[in-house]
Amino acid sequence: MRRVTGLLLCLAVLAGAGMLAHRQGWIAGGLSAVKGEARAAPEARQAPRIPVEVAVARQEQVTSDIRSIGTLQSDESVKVASEVAGRIERLAFKEGEQVQTGAVLVQLDAALVKASLEESEARLELAKANYDRAQRLQQSGSGTARALDEAKAELNTASALIDSQRVQISKHTISAPFDGVVGLRSVSVGAYIPIGTALVNLEKIDVLKVDFKVPEIFLRQIGPGQNVEIAVDAMPDRSFTGTIYAIDPMVDVNGRSISVRANLPNPDLVLRPGLFVRVVVKGLDSRPTVFVPESAIVPRGQERFVWLVADGKAKETKVELGRRRAGEVEILKGVAVDASVVVAGQGRLRNGATVEVVPTPPATQS
Repeated sequence: MRRVTGLLLCLAVLAGAGMLAHRQGWIAGGLSAVKGEARAAPEARQAPRIPVEVAVARQEQVTSDIRSIGTLQSDESVKVASEVAGRIERLAFKEGEQVQTGAVLVQLDAALVKASLEESEARLELAKANYDRAQRLQQSGSGTARALDEAKAELNTASALIDSQRVQISKHTISAPFDGVVGLRSVSVGAYIPIGTALVNLEKIDVLKVDFKVPEIFLRQIGPGQNVEIAVDAMPDRSFTGTIYAIDPMVDVNGRSISVRANLPNPDLVLRPGLFVRVVVKGLDSRPTVFVPESAIVPRGQERFVWLVADGKAKETKVELGRRRAGEVEILKGVAVDASVVVAGQGRLRNGATVEVVPTPPATQS
């Protein structure tokens, strides 16, 4: 009986020791697991790297050629109109012909005004005779000063009326105000025209004006006396050279551009007003400048930005842009030579974000 009791006590002691060892092992394992999770938590909280494509900002020595588009204008242009009303008696020009200053273009019927002039001339003769008689009577003492004054006033009035009628007659003859080419008429002989009716256009085109715009950044580099090369799509086999002579003092606030005007000799009259032209102002200066791909530019309102990558981090920076050309933009301020600029993937970036530079896929040929 004692042996059985002793055996049971030994089994109880062994069972308790086993349970204690099991519990201690579980606790130790649990603590180890908690510590492992604590060590892994910071690693899990690290933000993933954002994939981006980059390009290197490159420097290039460039000559500042300004390219623009423009329109040809007549050196002088006018719609010839009548200052008086009347019936057209004669058209003294052929459409499209060259005329000289003072050449008669249109003659209006002036018969009525001429008849009035003849009547006024007869009254002037009578007024002169009355004035002479009043003078003699005044000198002999038979006339009064008042009678002499009235006679003189009548004489002056008659003379002024004649001058006015002669001017009216001259206005019935409409002449060319300058040398030029007559356009297409809009009236016919026999038509009655009111005052101010446009009869035909007259264009001086032996010299033409070239109107074009340049970006405001070239304000200091452009001025009167500079030559411009002009190409006309309608005449691809010819080139022309003009000279800048005027710059608008106002900058266009909408397009941030400056209006420029050049003159262009046109002695053979092959060029016509209204033609579309391509203008190049060449060789303004030569200087090193930085270019980046156009896809690197991020617009935001009126400002422009690029994302730079350095030491695996992204940083946004404001830039000033210059000229544009095929697929590239000049950077005037904000990007240094050899800087890495993001050209794809900007949408997910934030300042300080960790990035992973991925290869730029090769361009596909169409």
